[in-house]
Amino acid sequence: MSFQTRSEEGTKIKDTFLTINQTAKKLGVSFYDYVYDRVAGKFDMPSLADLIAQKTQPVPI
Repeated sequence: MSFQTRSEEGTKIKDTFLTINQTAKKLGVSFYDYVYDRVAGKFDMPSLADLIAQKTQPVPI
């Protein structure tokens, strides 16, 4: 099996999914659940951008 794509667009899509996968993993979010939530139009889960923003806020003293 080849892991190459057939077009430049396919390469961009593959890269996007890999990036979402790695970001979700770093945030402790299930990639499958996140993608399903978005594709199904539920939007029950917070966006990855919102989760990143929450993690980067300073801790109150």
